[in-house]
Amino acid sequence: MDLILVMVIVTIALAILFDFTNGFHDAANATSTVIATRSLTPKQAVWLSAIFNFAPAVIVGAAVANTIAKTVKIDELPAAVDGGAPYGVRVALAALLGAILWNFVTWWFGLPSSSSHALIGGLVGAGLSAGGLAAISWSSVEKTVAAIFASPLLAFLIAFVAMKLIRLAQRVFGLHEDSEFFRWAQVASSAWVSWGHGSNDAQKTMGVITATLFASGYLTVESGQGMEPPLWVILTAHAAIAAGTVWGGWKIIETMGLRITRITRASGFAANLGSIASIEGATNLGVPISTTQAVSSSIMGSGVSTKRKVHWKVLGEMVIAWVLTMPAAALVGYLTYKLTVLPGAWKYIAPGIAIVALLSWAGYLMTRSETADDIAAELPSEEELRNPNAFADEGLGDIEPIGAKS
Repeated sequence: MDLILVMVIVTIALAILFDFTNGFHDAANATSTVIATRSLTPKQAVWLSAIFNFAPAVIVGAAVANTIAKTVKIDELPAAVDGGAPYGVRVALAALLGAILWNFVTWWFGLPSSSSHALIGGLVGAGLSAGGLAAISWSSVEKTVAAIFASPLLAFLIAFVAMKLIRLAQRVFGLHEDSEFFRWAQVASSAWVSWGHGSNDAQKTMGVITATLFASGYLTVESGQGMEPPLWVILTAHAAIAAGTVWGGWKIIETMGLRITRITRASGFAANLGSIASIEGATNLGVPISTTQAVSSSIMGSGVSTKRKVHWKVLGEMVIAWVLTMPAAALVGYLTYKLTVLPGAWKYIAPGIAIVALLSWAGYLMTRSETADDIAAELPSEEELRNPNAFADEGLGDIEPIGAKS
């Protein structure tokens, strides 16, 4: 059997696994607010999110995928001279191992870190290991680094302002904090967040698979043209991220929905508006942002806007994870690439051992993860949701609309 073809297949399989982890790692982005307010049950929320994660498959373009595919200058890496797989394939494999490892670590601790930044960090680390500074397309990296700061700030500010406008509307129309109007507004905006997530995040896997196919000679690109992913790549990437969303990633949903601040249907709607603006803007510009950062910043912005208690310790833990994501994934990617260029058969054996070890550990964690029922048991009751005095210490007693009605 052609060992190079096997390595290409393994790399594509890892890309699909990364996409699955992206789905469950980021499931909280669209579902945490509707679950926290009982607008939908946990299982309803993840299924709705999965449907809208898949929906953009044949509608949205591939600008983000092109940015990811060009992070490392694969076409400028030297051809393999040791009888092994092309260097570009090794870079993709090493990057994916770094991103998958970081996703599982942060998911296990319930930290909403960025799958996007993990992947880009892995690509940078593996690219540096393969070809030094010249192998990296720093313009692509600069887009991502700029978005690390810009997208959370934009999401926070829009959610903050949206919450102020919603407060005004509540007082004018006498809408209760957890009225049916806000319930369905929250559900609809949650679906839109899922659409944005599918539009932006699924493209990252599309970009890696496309780059792998190009590096191995299974895809040709005309000079000056972008790396357009084949249809099967597009459909597979969206299906994998949707499947991961259905699986859940409940520990991060718990963190974002229940541990940052007290979310109501009105504030959840405001948070979703902030997330939508940030995610859609980045996708249209072809910038791979962290949808997790956008959503968590939006939740914080709506909470601060209403002077509600924000758990800054939890937020501090999240920020630490954000800061560490790219360098941690880059380090793993850098070291993993070194395994793929060992002499003789070790260039296949060593990465194989690393992959088996990672999959075994990940499988062990997944069999011991929280479930939808665990999260449902922690949700506030219907009485608490509709009783402003139940959360008086979090500022709700001062912001109920005059003449509120259900």
